[in-house]
Amino acid sequence: MASTPNISFNDGRQIPQLGLGVWQIPNEEVAGVIHNALDNGYRSIDTAAIYGNEEGVGEGIRTASVSRDELFITTKVWNDRQGFDETLRAADESLKRLGLESVDLYLIHWPAPARNAYVDTWRAMIRLKEEGRAKSIGVSNFHVPHLQRLFDETGVVPVLNQIELHPLLQQKELREFNAAHGIVTESWSPLARAGILDDPTITGLAQKHGKTPAQIILRWHIELGLVVIPKSVNPQRIRENIAVFDFQLDTEDLAAIERLDRGERTGLDPDTFS
Repeated sequence: MASTPNISFNDGRQIPQLGLGVWQIPNEEVAGVIHNALDNGYRSIDTAAIYGNEEGVGEGIRTASVSRDELFITTKVWNDRQGFDETLRAADESLKRLGLESVDLYLIHWPAPARNAYVDTWRAMIRLKEEGRAKSIGVSNFHVPHLQRLFDETGVVPVLNQIELHPLLQQKELREFNAAHGIVTESWSPLARAGILDDPTITGLAQKHGKTPAQIILRWHIELGLVVIPKSVNPQRIRENIAVFDFQLDTEDLAAIERLDRGERTGLDPDTFS
């Protein structure tokens, strides 16, 4: 069974470097998927209120083969619940659905700049951390101006910024900004929704290392020091996705993948999505 290293936060806590994303996994199926993942060494589960499966995630946690204190659970507040009071209520609702007294990480899902509420939302997140309902707090899909505004208006730096990141969208400048401010970068859509698995560069590296294309890409995220949360419901892929800690990419491998960057998103633009 794989053993996943941890990445340190700026608040002194840690997160497993590889976890399970559960976006689009139905509520009635997600507990079984979580159990399979836990049996294969996963200890981090990433969900969100908008995914509609927090109850199932909670069931998976309650009936897990490992104790709650071994798990790292992340959830997120959705755009229509932004604002100070609404965020506090949304957090309580997520905790109730999960059946937990606290989550390990609570994120603002999107900055939703047109709503102009993410700073007040962040102030609520700070309150949640102070009260122990969220052990760590961070953001998702935040660009540099969004992050800078949080720093300037609250003085509190997120522990993590979860962003779309894969070989076609490598986000180098944002990664560097995060690192300069002690913010961990976490990759969602790390495989570009499977859109790059048949790329000749990736398949060539897979042949070179005797690994799958997905394992090559996930190892690339690991080599860059990122946290990564691949989603799968397939037991074999769940096993394969975490089996990336027994090999390394060399300098030439990393350079070849770096050349694939095209700035292409598979998801929405944080500057315009609200």
